[in-house]
Amino acid sequence: MLASDVTSTDTELDQLHADASGTETSQESFVDDAASAAANDRKRMIVQLAQEVAATSAGLNARLA
Repeated sequence: MLASDVTSTDTELDQLHADASGTETSQESFVDDAASAAANDRKRMIVQLAQEVAATSAGLNARLA
């Protein structure tokens, strides 16, 4: 469970209830899926940034050689 330690405001919980009610999954699964998706998006962003840094570094190293 990725999202088991999350605390939320009443407004956030109300929004969660509204969003989850439109799906055929439990709120627990809905939150877990959302947390997993956010973690995966962040991982993809970090990989992309690392590739950009590596490409820039390779270009700078080539210019210095």
